Amino acid sequence: MVDAIPYELFHGFDVGLVPAPGRLSASRPGGGQGCVIDAGTGIESAAGTERVARWLRATVGAATGCPLDPHTGDGPRVRLRIVPALAAELGGPEAYRLTVDGHGVAVDGAGEAGVFWGAQTFRQLLGPDAFRRAPVSTRDTWRLPAVTVHDAPRFRWRGLLLDVARHFMPKEGVLRYLDLMAAHKLNVLHFHLTDDQGWRVEIKRHPKLTETASWRARTKFGHRASPLWEEKPHGGYYTQDDIREIVAYAAERHITVVPEIDVPGHSQAAIAAYPELGNTDVVDTSALTVWDDWGISSNVLAPTDTTLRFYEGVFEEILEMFPSEFVHVGGDECRKEQWSGSPTAKSRMAELGLADEEELQSWFIGHFDAWLSARGRRLIGWDEILEGGLAKNAAVSSWRGYGGGVAAARAGHDVVMCPEQYVYLDYRQAPGDDEPVPIAYVRTLEDVYRFEPVPAGLTEEEAGHVLGAQANVWTEVMEDSARVDYQTFPRLAAFAEVAWRSLPAPAERDFADFERRMTSHYRRLDALGVAYRPPAGPLPWQRRPGVLGRPLEGRPPNT
Repeated sequence: MVDAIPYELFHGFDVGLVPAPGRLSASRPGGGQGCVIDAGTGIESAAGTERVARWLRATVGAATGCPLDPHTGDGPRVRLRIVPALAAELGGPEAYRLTVDGHGVAVDGAGEAGVFWGAQTFRQLLGPDAFRRAPVSTRDTWRLPAVTVHDAPRFRWRGLLLDVARHFMPKEGVLRYLDLMAAHKLNVLHFHLTDDQGWRVEIKRHPKLTETASWRARTKFGHRASPLWEEKPHGGYYTQDDIREIVAYAAERHITVVPEIDVPGHSQAAIAAYPELGNTDVVDTSALTVWDDWGISSNVLAPTDTTLRFYEGVFEEILEMFPSEFVHVGGDECRKEQWSGSPTAKSRMAELGLADEEELQSWFIGHFDAWLSARGRRLIGWDEILEGGLAKNAAVSSWRGYGGGVAAARAGHDVVMCPEQYVYLDYRQAPGDDEPVPIAYVRTLEDVYRFEPVPAGLTEEEAGHVLGAQANVWTEVMEDSARVDYQTFPRLAAFAEVAWRSLPAPAERDFADFERRMTSHYRRLDALGVAYRPPAGPLPWQRRPGVLGRPLEGRPPNT
């Protein structure tokens, strides 16, 4: 990967790219305009780049009014080409080189993904109006600066967790977020599909998961300490065809969708639909409903063969819908009071020679680790799966600070870094009473920009187990897409740069330069219709006066 150089204005063009590429320089010595995109510009797409060409026509073509027909040999062109040698030259299969000069635009990628990321940079160079869905002026030419970009991502996993279990996001909203991820060169959607408050994916052999577990009678409005309720049913789910559409749409944008089906905790919705999954010897599970409150339910799955067979059936259908290498099984915040009082759980521990309930949870996760491995997939779970012993082939999502990630990497396991202290985007963005439903500690745009995914103290070999990083959007207090936008942006832009670019140490990062580039990027977000938090603070309609949050004072621990 080539070293980054400072940004500058290229002959009147502010090339405020986000995320910043590895190297950007003027293509033409002495300056001068690069090229013009107009109605006569065609796309020359080499083998393997046809999908990128279709994407350019559907997005850039629609926004500019330039049809971007196949290049015929006359006029300017946008050339798309796969150049495998760029992988070694620049760093990996997602590397690309973009050149703008008097001949047009050339986007060369080490693979199709690299070409696609180069096309995203091309779109940014055209200006904010290239992010609209139709032309907003009568202009018929679009000028590009003469620049050359050499670029490749630092990490292979550049993720966003979208929690659709707490508040359901309709399919169109998910597709929109895939577009927003692609615009920021993020490539993993961690799809949090199940929790205590709802089950969001159709499982045909277990129809009550959508008939019963997909909706709740009412919803707490604000943090769980709030006295306010939204007294109406909330629910929704994705059919299997919806899921296939989402996965295909993501794949066209070089995004992998990793499903999360929570076990053995965060499972009250499933138990409400199928009471036999719960600890029936200590609680009347037939009386349970889908949870309408926030927090951590004590109703967890029973460690029985009935439960294992049920979830094997669930995962069989999940594997048919999601071709991803990884399948997330949750494994976090599993309360063990019911297991401690359950004769069935105690009998299972004695049968297996387990010392305590933590080892029982480890056995539960280990069962599905082996089950998924036998089918060519890999289990990933939250860092609680380290407790009681980590399953053989498991990877870890390290959310409770860096500690879980360090322990897993030193044990030879792959890790995705998503510490709550930096990249939980439900956390409030500023102090003060105007911040809507303030949750936990203040995590500003600059805080996210100074997040470092690779923990200090790891050897080079251990650091190689850090697959990448992920920002998490938990939606307890995000009742609609506007609230999700507000919490997610602009901080996701800062995270995207951290995940994409090799940056200096956190204290040495040029946040002032990032803020300058964000001046251009806010206009892109405006064009995309993103209801982000403005730098000056929330707009009047973005506030939530009187809705209780959970603000915490000082700096978060373990940073």
